[in-house]
Amino acid sequence: MHSDVFSLSRILPFFFALLFAATAAHAEDGYDLWLRYQPLEQGGRDLYRPQLRQLVIPGSESSPTLNAIEHELVRGVGGLLGHSPTVDGRIRGDGFVLVATPQRSADVRAAKLPLNALGDEGYLIRAITVRGYRGTVIAANSERGLLYGGFHLLRLLQTRTSLDEVSISSRPRLGLRLLNHWDNLDRSVERGYAGQSIWDWWNLPDLLDPRYTDYARANAAIGINGTVLNNVNASAYSLTPRYLAKAAALANVFRPYGIRVYLSARFSAPVEIGGLKTADPEDAGVQRWWNTKADEIYKLIPDFGGFLVKANSEGQPGPQDYGRSHAEGANMLARALKPHGGVVMWRAFVYQQDNPDDRAKQAYSDFVPLDGQFDDNVMVQVKNGPIDFQPREPFHPMFGAMPETPLMMEFQITKEYLGFASHLAYLGPMYEETLRADTFAAGAGSTVANVIDGSLYGHRLTGIAGVANIGAARDWTGSIFNQANWYVFGRMAWDPRLGAEAIAREWIKITFGSDPQVLSIGLDMMMASRQAVVDYMTPLGLAHLMATGHHYGPGPWVSDLARPEWNPTYYHRANQYGIGFDRTREGSNAVAQYAPRVASRFASRREVGDDLLLWFHHLPWDYPMASGRDLWQELVYRYDRGVATAHKLQTQWQMLESKIDPERFDKTARLLAVQVREAKWWRDASIAYFQSVSGRALPEGSAKPEHSLAYYQQQQFPWAPGH
Repeated sequence: MHSDVFSLSRILPFFFALLFAATAAHAEDGYDLWLRYQPLEQGGRDLYRPQLRQLVIPGSESSPTLNAIEHELVRGVGGLLGHSPTVDGRIRGDGFVLVATPQRSADVRAAKLPLNALGDEGYLIRAITVRGYRGTVIAANSERGLLYGGFHLLRLLQTRTSLDEVSISSRPRLGLRLLNHWDNLDRSVERGYAGQSIWDWWNLPDLLDPRYTDYARANAAIGINGTVLNNVNASAYSLTPRYLAKAAALANVFRPYGIRVYLSARFSAPVEIGGLKTADPEDAGVQRWWNTKADEIYKLIPDFGGFLVKANSEGQPGPQDYGRSHAEGANMLARALKPHGGVVMWRAFVYQQDNPDDRAKQAYSDFVPLDGQFDDNVMVQVKNGPIDFQPREPFHPMFGAMPETPLMMEFQITKEYLGFASHLAYLGPMYEETLRADTFAAGAGSTVANVIDGSLYGHRLTGIAGVANIGAARDWTGSIFNQANWYVFGRMAWDPRLGAEAIAREWIKITFGSDPQVLSIGLDMMMASRQAVVDYMTPLGLAHLMATGHHYGPGPWVSDLARPEWNPTYYHRANQYGIGFDRTREGSNAVAQYAPRVASRFASRREVGDDLLLWFHHLPWDYPMASGRDLWQELVYRYDRGVATAHKLQTQWQMLESKIDPERFDKTARLLAVQVREAKWWRDASIAYFQSVSGRALPEGSAKPEHSLAYYQQQQFPWAPGH
């Protein structure tokens, strides 16, 4: 029970809130993400102060999660309004915020709020009158729901949304909303462009960096509820007692914020750390080893989420090494976890060196015949497109093709193929493009979002994962605008129906304030940025034109790698007659993996649209485009348009210099200069190569590449980040 007498525990939150408000203004380096809580303009402060005088959270003294909510609200309101609410055990007047479940509060019970449909994580935020006093209630069925509701209330303040008649009901449409960290035990990060891993494995579990708590806060604020700590190209040592103790220490930090820990499991771990001679999933000794390992993990981490597995892909071990299927491998692990409530997320990113079929078809061919064979605590985790996180891909044909199996979306947040941390590329439009794509698997309206949220086929287990762009850089992601991709992933993971533009607007207000010019220009920059990258890297449906290994810079000429599907020439197939990958019936027939209505559209040169034209069709250079240009002219036009947009982004940002703090403005300006330079490099190198293949003259008015093709081909980058 709360006491009416202030104790030290009551005073400390106020002190920290005031300290935060006093010090935050001195440094804007991006560390605070969307938890900046910078003072609102005077009108905003005056608007909210009467409504946020008192904070009532029954039970916060005895609950780590409720205590975290209390501290966040005191900190947030204090920073935004310059005046912290009093914290009390009961409502004493107008302007209260009551945060409680029905079990904790008679006032919530008496209000008879419609909570039944909100599940374990949903919440209500409502204007309410209690015993004649006007205030706001955040109500939920669980403390996790209250946590998300508390962060939503702060988001309302940050975006200057009125609380006068507030009535919000929200619940997540996806159960598992995870970050996948591709972090290694030596603190390197595969495809990481923001410095070392934030997990200090060497000093864990003894040293708990405060950054771990801030990580949990930032994720909870956008609804993320799980994290896979280690790389999908996993080390078996992640499952040894020494490293499990380290994972358990992180789990203890994350738990009050509703975040569960998961681990990538190496399939051959029974051999590598268990002393067995085989990892065959049908071997009784192997099954016992995994059962014992699961028991060991859950003793340390009672709420452990489960395993993520990359198997029989890119050289990783798996069940096919023993003549077993992906389903047999996944089910063996799932049965070890099931008594504890854990899940297996089995990645569908597979392709084989000795398979001559189109790489875009291989995952579908491997997994769709297994539909219905996976245990009920297995999810198949599928990348958004059929190749590999390209700047633009069609949606993966597996979505809608496995009605008996829960499919989990895998997006990439780190921009492996979209300019690393350097280029401004807001990924919200790409996520939206995929989630809203109609698979037509069960008729019109069978969107990818409806597949993964369980509504199309009635699946209980649902989820989405994002390959994290987080590192030890002070701003977490290598640039301020990269933070927006983490943010939009979390917001769309909570509700895939949200729009990319609305989320961008929300993020700008939280990140830079409410100045109309900043909002207008920033929104225009963000919404144009991803298409710009597509234009100067992989226009018209081209894909995988990046240089070898590190994927930094253009390499459309690369053709000598060991595996055919690693070579850019495999994907664009350019010759003197034309360019593009024929995936129609006359080619690889990849279109046949889609529902008939989608297949018909993709197979039609006229209906497929310019954005995916060369993904599905090999066309002559003089093919007439809808623009009136021929294909060669259109290709050059797209490259030129991408460079022009990069220049525009740079110019637009300069217009905001007086409205953005110096540190964040300067770093962003420098990165935009890098983007302009590299966009031109991409354009010039690609045009030089395709011109050498096609023998075509440049369209009138289009500039020659700055250097010869040989110059671009000789560029080497052995120490590119994220290798």
